Amino acid sequence: MDMQDPSKASAQEPLELNSNEATAAAAGAGIENVAATSTDGAVKPEAEVEVEDIMADGMEEEAARADKREHTAESLLADALALLEKDAAEFSSDDIRRLRQQYSMLHRPAVKDATQADEEAPAEEPAQLPDNAREFEAAIERLRAKKAEWAAAQEALRAANLERKNAIIEQINALAEDTDNVNRTFPRYRELQDEFNAVGEVDPTEETSLWKRFTEARERYSDNLKINKELRDYDFKKNLADKEALLEEARSLAAMEDVIAAYRRLQDLHNKWRQIGPVAKELRDEIWNNFREASAEVNKRYQAFFEARKAREAENEARKTALCERLEALDFSSLKSFAAWEEMTRSIQALQEEWRSLGFASKKMNRALFARFRERCDAFFAAKASYFRSTREELAANLARKQQLADRAEQLKDSTDWRKTTDELVELQKEWKTIGAVPKKYSDDLWKRFTAACDFFFDQKKKAGSGTRQTEAANLRAKREIIGMLSALTSEATDKNAAIEELRKLQTRWQEIGHVPFREKDKLYEAYRSAVDEVRRHFAIAESRARRERFEASVARLEGDDNKMFRERERLVRALENRRNDLRTYENNLGFLSAKSKSGGSLLRDLEHRIERLKADIAELEDKIAIVDGKLS
Repeated sequence: MDMQDPSKASAQEPLELNSNEATAAAAGAGIENVAATSTDGAVKPEAEVEVEDIMADGMEEEAARADKREHTAESLLADALALLEKDAAEFSSDDIRRLRQQYSMLHRPAVKDATQADEEAPAEEPAQLPDNAREFEAAIERLRAKKAEWAAAQEALRAANLERKNAIIEQINALAEDTDNVNRTFPRYRELQDEFNAVGEVDPTEETSLWKRFTEARERYSDNLKINKELRDYDFKKNLADKEALLEEARSLAAMEDVIAAYRRLQDLHNKWRQIGPVAKELRDEIWNNFREASAEVNKRYQAFFEARKAREAENEARKTALCERLEALDFSSLKSFAAWEEMTRSIQALQEEWRSLGFASKKMNRALFARFRERCDAFFAAKASYFRSTREELAANLARKQQLADRAEQLKDSTDWRKTTDELVELQKEWKTIGAVPKKYSDDLWKRFTAACDFFFDQKKKAGSGTRQTEAANLRAKREIIGMLSALTSEATDKNAAIEELRKLQTRWQEIGHVPFREKDKLYEAYRSAVDEVRRHFAIAESRARRERFEASVARLEGDDNKMFRERERLVRALENRRNDLRTYENNLGFLSAKSKSGGSLLRDLEHRIERLKADIAELEDKIAIVDGKLS
């Protein structure tokens, strides 16, 4: 709707634009002026709210940059106490909220802090509540109470101002009705206008209707009374000069670089325009149209800025949404190694860096997206910390066990019992392979200790082995000679008793001879056992009975010494259990052999022969245990 300057109502007296007229004029120029609620509870025009939102967002951007500075609990407490020293009008609710947010960040680390902490250590402990938290919260509450008290006082003041301005309007209306005392009432009329303008702000919801009533009262006084033409012309001239000054300033705003500041200044100019009275009737349309065109130019720049800002926010919202989706697509539930966790950490840190490079989305969506992004990051670093905590216990146990193995290997490295020590070291090496990882700072040194001890022993064994091979070759020749001598006992016409005595000598000599080459051991022993068995069968020697008699004699010597008798029984029981285990193994292996296979026949006969010997040994051991039990009872 196209607005007309209210001074067209009368040419007799200056008029001023009321709130409704200025609002409508602004609307005609493309300026938004819909009432909305301010941060202090007052209702403000929507254009001002949008400006405040933009300014608030700008302040948030500045706050975000400021938040990059180092804050401490002490510095934030000092800031809060400094605000308490100021008047409530000198700080805003945003200042209080920003302090509270900055303080909260101290014990709720930001995403960046959390990631940096996890780069430096396997686990990140949550930040502790600062010691002065209670004092800080008390200061914040006092600030809020002070601000609320100030806001209540302002509201009461605005109510009183409204009452005072309504009273002034009634007085002007009364003067307008007194048509007989124009010369006497005009000075009072001017005083009332000045008093009205001097009274402070009223509730924004009442401002438009108030200005309308005030303008109507002035118009009634100006248009309905026959005031002195000289005074009227002077008033018109003064109002025209004031409005032309406002017009020039409004035109200069179009070149102002800061669009937001220009828009806010334009609102101030419109408020001042409303306070200035009317101009001559023939000039009212012209000066108002010029002012409206200057306002429209500023408003167009503001609208373009606002649309561009919305476009950037929409683009940032889309990119941040895509980042959240990429982050949520990362599966860290199946990570089972330090390397995997570290690789995932680098991926998440790259997403965080990309997030920080983006600008703000819309105020509502920016907070929601950041909460979504941070929630996923927090979940990852919490899972990583949990994994590292549980892994530390396992690493400590693995470290303790590998240290024991390394210590034992170092104890064995100087041993000359080659066979026994070799077997034990081999078992230690097998066990080492079954133990999991240890902390990295100990891993290399511990492995070097263990392998150095093992290598030293096997080097010594290798050096000693050259002489051992010659000895084993001599032992092999000696044992083959004994086998030949055993075979000769069955072919010669030897007396049985003499043969038995010779057999025992040869057996004793066999036992006295040391090791033979390992690859010849089993075959040589089988030949020896066959030769001994042949001698026994040939001379029908009851060797088992002889062994039993010898055992009974040795047990008789132990009679009365229960400690030695128990040890002997334990030795026999362990030997019996070993024979039974061997028997089960051979019988199990026997089921896998087939005489039809290429080597099945010889292996089958060998196993059957061993099984028979094991059964005889088991029977003999059981008999010996029975003898010992008889002596113990």
